[in-house]
Amino acid sequence: MNVNAPAQAISAPTHLLYLHGFRSSPRSFKALRLQEWLQQHRPDVTCSCPQLPPSPLLALAQVLATLRGWPSGQVAVLGSSLGGFYATVAAEAVGCPAVVINPAVNPARDLAWHVGMQTGYHDPTQHFEFRPEYVDALRVLTPAALTRRERYLALIAKGDELLDWREMAARYAGCSLRLVEGSDHGLSDFDEHLPFLLHFLQLTP
Repeated sequence: MNVNAPAQAISAPTHLLYLHGFRSSPRSFKALRLQEWLQQHRPDVTCSCPQLPPSPLLALAQVLATLRGWPSGQVAVLGSSLGGFYATVAAEAVGCPAVVINPAVNPARDLAWHVGMQTGYHDPTQHFEFRPEYVDALRVLTPAALTRRERYLALIAKGDELLDWREMAARYAGCSLRLVEGSDHGLSDFDEHLPFLLHFLQLTP
C-alpha cells in the first residue's frame, strides 16, 4: 500500500453526494456500503446516490444543482470511474472536497468506443443510448488542471483492468493518494479502504 497523506485536513461535511460510474446505478455496492456505514455510525450525515443520465451535460447539471442546494461549505462529493470524473468537475466548480475511486481521467477518449446502445450493469433490461455528442461534451468538461489539490483523495488500484493506474496517479499527483496493490476497477476490496476515506472526510473520531 502506498499512501500520500493529505496536505491539510478538511472540515467534516454534513452532506455527501456519491456518483456512480458508466452503466452503473445507485445500486453500486460502494455507494450502498457507504450509506450503510453512515446509517449505523453517522445518521446525522445526509448521503445521496442519484441515477445519473447518460448525457454528461445533464448529469453535471443535476450534480451541481444538488450540491448548490445543500448547505454551503458542508458538502463533499465522491465518485467512481466516470463518477470520479464528474466528482472532479464538480469539485472544481463548487470548491468542495472530493473522493475519487479509480477515476476516469480521459473519458472522452475511453468512452468513444462505447457510442451506441448500452445496457445497465445492475439491470440488463435497462437500455440507454450513448451518443457521439456525449463524447464531445466530456472533452469540453475535462478540467485543464486541478486546483487546491489538498481537497482531493484518490483511491487507485494498480490492478484496475480498465484504466491505467499510472495515468490516474499522475493526474492526482500532489493530492491525498492511496495506491492499492492489486484489486480491480470496481475496488472490490472497498471495505478495506472505507476507514481511510472516512478519516479523510473527518467523519470518524
